[in-house]
Amino acid sequence: MKLPQKFREYIWLVNTISRSPHGLTLAELNERWTETEMSGGVPMARNTFLRHKQAVEEMFGLYIECDTRAGYRYYIGNEHVLSENSVQNWLLSTLTVGNLLSESLGMQHRILLEDVGADSRLLEQLISAMRTSLTVRIGYQGYQRAEEHDYTAEPYCLKLFQRRWYLLARTGGSFRVFALDRIRRLTTTKQRFHADPYFDAEDYFGECYGVVVGDGSRPQRIVLRAFGREQYAMQDLPLHHTQHIVDQTDDHTDFEVTLRPTADFIAHLLSRGRWLKVVRPQELADEVRRQHLEAAE
Repeated sequence: MKLPQKFREYIWLVNTISRSPHGLTLAELNERWTETEMSGGVPMARNTFLRHKQAVEEMFGLYIECDTRAGYRYYIGNEHVLSENSVQNWLLSTLTVGNLLSESLGMQHRILLEDVGADSRLLEQLISAMRTSLTVRIGYQGYQRAEEHDYTAEPYCLKLFQRRWYLLARTGGSFRVFALDRIRRLTTTKQRFHADPYFDAEDYFGECYGVVVGDGSRPQRIVLRAFGREQYAMQDLPLHHTQHIVDQTDDHTDFEVTLRPTADFIAHLLSRGRWLKVVRPQELADEVRRQHLEAAE
């Protein structure tokens, strides 16, 4: 199903302005607009542009501002959010790709996607509970558990990691991470909770690779040596926001990250096989070696 015309116009407006490093005047914007199929060859009226500008701010939290000193050129005032793991960036990217796919149904056998395992009703219910500060009752069945366990929880944060949605909630006075695809029952109560006003979800997960948090590990400076194509893949898709290059030769690149060497991080290192070597710390290198040998047996 195609996106409504207005949504397509909003997406086009944001993408066109954000891809112009020096901004665009309304006349330049209209030159590009009239080249699109959406325009029908008719320029965008100034009032229409201003309405679209307001809608983009309300929907995506993106501010289209005007630099009057540079000839009334329009630009994205908070463009940094488009390069972060922000809701705005995810929403805009999803809508952009969704629109492209809806216009390419005749090529559906040539466009292969991955499933993101989550019940949209669960997401909707949890987001509503987060917005209204209501506790939830969760029937949860973890892996290798024969029975469900019941929790009354305060929903704090939702996180998408490796095609799975996770809920960070406070229960019993401490935080716990729940995988949404392991939630068997969910009900919203009428009991309100007061979220910690100083809680920051990005800071909470900031020292982690993924969603494993409470395993007792401490942040460490870790140097990884990548070989072959792996070194270019890591440059394009950093493992962590602290990642930076510390050394580079003709056949390898050394990257340093500062994070907790949790189980999900070690699992990623193991998945890269001989293309990724732990240079330091030695304890982590030994653990990766031990698990490789155990797998080989």
